Amino acid sequence: MAAKQPPPLMKKHSQTDLVSRLKTRKILGVGGEDDDGEVHRSKISQVLGNEIKFAVREPLGLRVWQLVSAVMFSGVAIMALAFPDQLYEAVFDEESASSKTPIRLYGGALLSISLIMWNALYTAEKVIIRWSLLTEACYFAVQFLVTTVSLVENSRITTGAVLLLVSRVIFILISIYYYYQVGRRPKKV
Repeated sequence: MAAKQPPPLMKKHSQTDLVSRLKTRKILGVGGEDDDGEVHRSKISQVLGNEIKFAVREPLGLRVWQLVSAVMFSGVAIMALAFPDQLYEAVFDEESASSKTPIRLYGGALLSISLIMWNALYTAEKVIIRWSLLTEACYFAVQFLVTTVSLVENSRITTGAVLLLVSRVIFILISIYYYYQVGRRPKKV
């Protein structure tokens, strides 16, 4: 019995057939827009992601603000840990009657936040930068409220405390400004 010869292979010209190419791209899920408006040219770029998509277009002065914040948090943390009485006196213009432990715990918490600020300074990830700015804004807001309540309870408003409150409002506004600027979608070109 003679073996049947397979029919000769016909070369399909799908590369030139536009309808066939579009159907293939649709089946693969490439070429169309995704949820973020990105157009993926290949399945590989769709799976691995697009580097441009994750690049942060940094607002002017963001890295300087992050550096100032990290230095400020570290400095106040070290001062609270090493010299708690002097820090209390500088803010409230009176000697601390209570234990040094709460002020040192405050310094430890500030040191932890400063580590977050230092790490955010060296990252290019948009989410981490935004979370660090939000953490900073929340911290300043809580500190503003706690300081205001303490001053109202003591009914003693000092120049140092007023300067602290004004600086906290300014820091909140700067942090929120950068938070929204980093979160903005880049304009399509």
